Amino acid sequence: MDKVYNMSVFVKVVEMSSFTAVANYLDTTVGNVSRAVSVLEEGLNTRLLQRSTRRLVVTDAGRRFYERSVSILAEIEHAEAEARDALLEPRGTLRVHAVPGLGRELVTRAVLAYRKAYPEVSVDVLLSQRMPNLLEEQLDLAVVIARALPDSAYVSQKIGGSHCVLAASPAYLAQHPAPERPEDLADHARVLLSTVDYAPDEWHLKSASDTMVFRPSGPHFSVNDMEAMAVALRDGAGIGLLAAFSAINDLRQGTLVRVLPHFHTYERNVYAVYPSRQFVDAKIKRFVDVLKVHVGEQLDSYAKELGIETTPEGGVDSL
Repeated sequence: MDKVYNMSVFVKVVEMSSFTAVANYLDTTVGNVSRAVSVLEEGLNTRLLQRSTRRLVVTDAGRRFYERSVSILAEIEHAEAEARDALLEPRGTLRVHAVPGLGRELVTRAVLAYRKAYPEVSVDVLLSQRMPNLLEEQLDLAVVIARALPDSAYVSQKIGGSHCVLAASPAYLAQHPAPERPEDLADHARVLLSTVDYAPDEWHLKSASDTMVFRPSGPHFSVNDMEAMAVALRDGAGIGLLAAFSAINDLRQGTLVRVLPHFHTYERNVYAVYPSRQFVDAKIKRFVDVLKVHVGEQLDSYAKELGIETTPEGGVDSL
């Protein structure tokens, strides 16, 4: 087998921690993946991976070889990319993941603007609540909302900030006088959002002069989708925390009303996450630029309209 190919297979095994996952990714067999690693080990006379039926463990030598292999393969990829001009001009297919609430409108509008600017690029968008494995799922970029991101080999850029506000329907408030203090929320029906990034049992609220944590208890309605939550609130199910990007149109039209309007949640960062900082493909770079305008600036506009102070964008970070 070719040594460069074997190195690339070994790198994928380390990153995916599974011969089977790599075989599926490369459309080959587990036996071929195992042989590629074995050939490397025989040539180096060094054990790179400790194997068992349950797990793979990278040895110290394997870790050093992995880091050097990543660098070598990146240089080869860069040389090839320069030849085909992929680093300079967006082309090919861009595969994007986004959380549904943000993805249905803002990310979709960003994709449409991107396609107008770069009509030769095809864009596939996947919406789901979870944080995907970019490598295993062959995704170029994910748009996620989080207070902080877990450690990983991915790279992130902050493209904006998201806040939630308390909201209810006029019909609900006509029957239940609006709370005057956060503590009064205990006397109201609550609609709770339950996702990876939003814990339903703690509402962390802040205003210009105060912070507090409200812990909803008792009977409630819980949902894991922001748009479904907006439907429940419009129908008078109670009071809930709704992201500004989901609430803004209802607030403008009066179908929802802010409750305790001086309070909102702490800012959650909106990140563009992609697999590597080295030799980033032009299609990804240009899409991040578009996201900053069509998602980041729009989120900032919503915050200003709602009287929420925002924090500036960050740079590029490895996770």
